[in-house]
Amino acid sequence: MKHRPWPLYGLRIRTPRLELRLPDLELLGELSAVAAGGVHAPDAMPFTVPWTDCPPGERGRAVFQHVLGTIAGWQEFDWALSLAVLHEGRVVGRQDVTSKSFSVTREVSTGSWLGIAHQGWGIGTEMRAAALHLAFAGLGAGTAVSDAMTDNARSLGVSRRLGYLPDGLTVATLRGERVTLQRLRLERARWEEHRTVAVTTEGLDDCRAMFGA
Repeated sequence: MKHRPWPLYGLRIRTPRLELRLPDLELLGELSAVAAGGVHAPDAMPFTVPWTDCPPGERGRAVFQHVLGTIAGWQEFDWALSLAVLHEGRVVGRQDVTSKSFSVTREVSTGSWLGIAHQGWGIGTEMRAAALHLAFAGLGAGTAVSDAMTDNARSLGVSRRLGYLPDGLTVATLRGERVTLQRLRLERARWEEHRTVAVTTEGLDDCRAMFGA
């Protein structure tokens, strides 16, 4: 099925347990409900932009608006792909892949969150592996970067398992306080060496040009 004028709706990325796709309005409603249900413990804040610091209903609306905004603001030289992550047919989280001037830099950045009820089962590693496959195998990226607060052991563990290497520290502010982030970098050769998850894509040829690939 062709998805014109927005062929990204036809993109599918699959792993043994997961399917990642750009959510239509129905799936976006499910994604918003997962966000409203919580994505981290109340006494933690893993994001430098504290978008979860609001009541559940507002949190869900923020996710809904954000994903629609990435579609409305898409440019070949500045894009953000916000994918719903489905496990056993149910939305469990979101995986983002973003880039600026990809045709020149060949570099992507990843970010994600997972509903708190779905954490601890290796889904975070598998969904990032799917995003990296899209970037490296699908789009021809040379580098993927990420970051996490230095006390975010879970996120740092995912990066380590997938082959990322430390790339220095960054200082940021969170709720008016100083926080330190670990930058991480994954070159194509190390991605090849650390691939352990089988990933397939569908529908990429119809939208490849939209990424500047």
